[in-house]
Amino acid sequence: MSELTVQELLETRIVRLRDVACRGTCRHASEEECARETSLAFPYRGVYVRHVGREQVVAEANQVVFFNAGEPYRVSHPVAGGDANLTVTVAPGLLAELAPRGMLRDGDAPAFTRQRLRIDARAQALAGLLRHSLKCGTIETLEAETLALTLVRRAIGERTAHVPGASAGRRKLVDRAKVALASDVARRWTLAEIASAVGTSPVYLTQVFRQVEGLPLYRYQLRLRLARAIERLADDVDLTTLALDLGFSSQSHFTAAFRQAYGSTPGQFRASTGLR
Repeated sequence: MSELTVQELLETRIVRLRDVACRGTCRHASEEECARETSLAFPYRGVYVRHVGREQVVAEANQVVFFNAGEPYRVSHPVAGGDANLTVTVAPGLLAELAPRGMLRDGDAPAFTRQRLRIDARAQALAGLLRHSLKCGTIETLEAETLALTLVRRAIGERTAHVPGASAGRRKLVDRAKVALASDVARRWTLAEIASAVGTSPVYLTQVFRQVEGLPLYRYQLRLRLARAIERLADDVDLTTLALDLGFSSQSHFTAAFRQAYGSTPGQFRASTGLR
C-alpha cells in the first residue's frame, strides 16, 4: 500500500487543488524529498513535523505549511494515525501578486521565506468548504478558483496570518505542546497535564504559548477540535454524537463554538457544501 494517497480536486490555468493523505508509518524523519512546485498545505487531520535543514515545524489544522519547489525536506510523525492536507498551488505570477512584501524570496521561481504561519478560523472554514464542495461536485470552477485565491490571500495576508514570535527554544516548547494537543483533540486536558507532558510549569507554558502563537492555549485547542469537526461533517454522524466525540459537553456547546468561530452552525455548513 502506498504511503501517500493523492486525489486531484481541481486543476485550471491559475490554481491546482489536491487532497493529500499520508499513512504516517514513519515515526522518525523520512528520507529526503523535494516538492516539484511551490504550494501551500492546509492540514486538516492528524499532525506531522516537517524538517527543513535544522528548522522544523509542527503541521496541524491551525497552520498553513509552505513547500518550496526544489527545497529538500523530511517528514516525521510523532503521533500515530497519519495526516491529511488540502494542497493549493497557485500560478507563479498570481502568487507573487497575492503575497505580501517580504513573503517570497527574490528569484525567478516563487519560494516562501517562512516554513509556516498560523491561520485564522475563517481560513480553516474556507479550506473545509473548498474541499468538501469539490468532492461533492456542488461548486462550479469559477467559484472554486475565486475561493482558492481568497484562501491563499487570507492565509498569508499581513492582517489575517500570525507570524510566530519568541526565541527558537520557546517555539520548540510550544511545538511539543501542540503535538500533545493534536494527538488527542477530544481529550479534556488540564493545564497541569499539558505542562507536565512538555516538562515545564503551567504559568510559564501559558505565557510562552500566547507569545509564540498569539492565542491562549485553550482557544488553540478549541480551534483544533472545530477543524476536526469540519472534516467529520462529511461522515454520516448526527451532531450530538459528533459533539461528544470531540469532547464538547453537549450539542449546544458545540454549535455555539462552531458558530462563533465560523459564522454558521454545523448544520448550515454541512448543507452549504452539499454534504447532506
